[in-house]
Amino acid sequence: MKAPHVLVLAGGLSHERDVSLRSGRRVAEALRETGVEVEVRDVDAELLRVLRDDRPDCVLPLLHGESGEDGAVREVLELVGVPYVGSRPTACRSAFDKPVAKAVVARAGIRTPASVTLPHETFRELGAVAVMESIVASLGLPLIVKPARGGSALGCTVVRDPNELPGAMVGAYAYGDTAIVEHFVVGAEVAVPVVEEADGPRALPIVSIEPDGGVYDYTARYTAGSTEFNVPAKLPDEVAAECARVAVAAHQALGLRDLSRSDLIIDGDGAVWFLEVNVAPGLTETSTVPLAVTAAGLDLGEVVAGLVRLAVERAG
Repeated sequence: MKAPHVLVLAGGLSHERDVSLRSGRRVAEALRETGVEVEVRDVDAELLRVLRDDRPDCVLPLLHGESGEDGAVREVLELVGVPYVGSRPTACRSAFDKPVAKAVVARAGIRTPASVTLPHETFRELGAVAVMESIVASLGLPLIVKPARGGSALGCTVVRDPNELPGAMVGAYAYGDTAIVEHFVVGAEVAVPVVEEADGPRALPIVSIEPDGGVYDYTARYTAGSTEFNVPAKLPDEVAAECARVAVAAHQALGLRDLSRSDLIIDGDGAVWFLEVNVAPGLTETSTVPLAVTAAGLDLGEVVAGLVRLAVERAG
């Protein structure tokens, strides 16, 4: 059979553009090693012409952040009828909006930390000081403040003292007009990728995350050597099984497809808490998904090539 022609979309205009470009380069190289014909393109005014005049067999969107994970680009791909790897637009929108994702998984019986969602306008109109006092009284400390929509931990701050909350709110609003303030569950942070196979979604080996500074922020995520990863994570069998179950359950509850990564916290009692899910997880040299793929005894290029085949078969 003729090798498929795959168009990798990387770059975009979000704050995570650099990460997306790195993911695109890594995956393009891995796919070429499997014999797939790969072209890497940014998202620009020429994209629709390229899709029309040099139609690929499949598109692989590796766009991170709002412009890549809110479903808009995938909606355009559906409009022009080009097969693509990944979740459909409606599922992307639900997963990308953290408060919505938390509500969906909570309805599915998955444990997630208590939180409050605050648009900037509401925060200002109700009186910032009064709102913050109510948050601390209700949710307790520590807290984590983050943009309601976004990734790579941009605009995220852990708050251990009430005096740190105003600055944390400002930091979150710098990346979006809505912030989510969540009770910070102290424990072991893990990432659990889920990949679709012919017989359904499968959780890959769990990756434990131990950043040097104690917080898995943007620098810790994308600076080589600043975070220690263990895969498979050193967990009791029953806890590891629960992490895998939660990741697959979240993937299914949100209607996701092909590939996702759930970020979880395991508290001191061994309880597993869902934090968020990513529909376009990073695939850079320091990202958790490639680590899990390798730990599973798989090849990144072969895994992605398999997802490409699934996407082409769906369209057929």
